Amino acid sequence: MKLNTAKTELRITAGLPNQLPRDSKPQVALSGRSNVGKSSLLNTLIGRKSLARVSGQPGKTITVNFYDIDGQVYFVDLPGYGYARRSDEERRRWSELTDGYLTSTLSDGRLKLIVQLIDLRTGPSQDDLMMLDWMTHNGVPFIIAATKADKPNKTDRRAMLDELAKHCDTVIPFSALNGEGKDELLRAIEGALSNC
Repeated sequence: MKLNTAKTELRITAGLPNQLPRDSKPQVALSGRSNVGKSSLLNTLIGRKSLARVSGQPGKTITVNFYDIDGQVYFVDLPGYGYARRSDEERRRWSELTDGYLTSTLSDGRLKLIVQLIDLRTGPSQDDLMMLDWMTHNGVPFIIAATKADKPNKTDRRAMLDELAKHCDTVIPFSALNGEGKDELLRAIEGALSNC
């Protein structure tokens, strides 16, 4: 499936499981910890500066945002996990919303791919490792976008990419600053959607 990312609009912002869309459109989800760069990656993929809002306060928003790409697919921005300052109530809401999304879209086959974002400077957090294990255990198709790839030096970058490759066959270094990885990510996403 070839995507025209220039035709993108924010279609739905869901704060509760019953607000999640039920239509049959295929979906690609962006997952990662708070402040890993999901909004920046999304804005880079669609060639817009600020359609996805980049927050200065990690963990502030607990919504699932659905971006309609060319009327063909949803790019789904999941709320970031691992933010320590969330209250117990906020954590419960995050878990209920995210679990509801993943359960419903996996069971009916709408979720075609998860793009798991991991900060290349720090490597996978405990929460990242839990997510990687969950996706592997449940047979969920996923790739890793190694964000902020312009930051580490060459030696550290290579070592971290090698470490991430132990968890996934497809690890794509990505930088919102210089656009590295944009085309490769779009090709991987289009490949995952090719049977839709």
